Amino acid sequence: MHSRRDFVTSFATVGAAGAATLAMGATGLARADAPAALGTAMGKALDGPYVDLRTGKGNQNVYARLQGDLDFGKEKHGWYKGFVSAVRPDKKLDDLFGFEGFGSVKLQQMPDGSIRRILREVGLYTDLKSGEVLEEWYNPYIDERVRVVPVANDPFNYLIEEYFPLPPTFGNLNAEKPPRVPFILPWQQRGSRLDMEIHIHLIYPNALKPEKWPRESSGKFVRASEFFAHHVNVADVQNPKMTKLPYNGVWNRVTPWLPWMLMGQTPGFCRYDCFMGSGESLDEIFSRDVLDYVEKNYPTYFKAPTEWSDVSLSSLENYAREQKPAPPKPK
Repeated sequence: MHSRRDFVTSFATVGAAGAATLAMGATGLARADAPAALGTAMGKALDGPYVDLRTGKGNQNVYARLQGDLDFGKEKHGWYKGFVSAVRPDKKLDDLFGFEGFGSVKLQQMPDGSIRRILREVGLYTDLKSGEVLEEWYNPYIDERVRVVPVANDPFNYLIEEYFPLPPTFGNLNAEKPPRVPFILPWQQRGSRLDMEIHIHLIYPNALKPEKWPRESSGKFVRASEFFAHHVNVADVQNPKMTKLPYNGVWNRVTPWLPWMLMGQTPGFCRYDCFMGSGESLDEIFSRDVLDYVEKNYPTYFKAPTEWSDVSLSSLENYAREQKPAPPKPK
């Protein structure tokens, strides 16, 4: 489910000099999601009997089952559904539109023990009143109707290993190569439930250069953060017969203005607030209109890609490749 944002950069982008300092950001401030890196994940259920969540191997197993199905070749869907708000200096937040979508994923076991996660995902912007998929949207901040560009990432792949992976290159825009550490996530047991969160904080050169994309580009750099909270049943985690794990949680994202909003470098940014999960059928989550829209416009997205690809692009990279700069605003 997780798109351009995934966990691959969680601990990997802090620019640390060694494994112990992965709990600290570049400023030296502590990371909110770093307890596991320091060995302080909590709960008796972490120790087994099926998987040991105090080890990289155990976390690889559980994260793979959250993301896909260890009955290799079988598909799994993950979903998200919520809304997007505008955050402007010295103004109250405005809710802009809904955002809902899903990913189709399958896993592939590799000879070296790593697991390939092979995914494509589609995300649609919707009208907050009607729930209809938006193809145009009136932007009140610029008094102009704009063409909406959905999220369509195909593919967005990565390896799930016993170690935190290296961050994605975003088309060679991100060149950081931090040290690798065991893939131990910050699990917290609360009764019959296990909770785990992942934070991602990134800043990297913008694929939409402001000289070429004056109306779409937020500037020379993109600053984005994502926050994932997962809630999963303890008994499911420790059940070897459960090759895939149902879960629920929330996903939040802070990102520059969406390029199709044509806000340029206007101060402010967007905030996404979505529920997310896996285990339900898609028609339990989405309206028939939304599923019909995907069937008509993105039919391949109901199935995971058939082959692995090393190239996985972010939404901004896809936008730069597939779209054209908007003409100047009409006078």
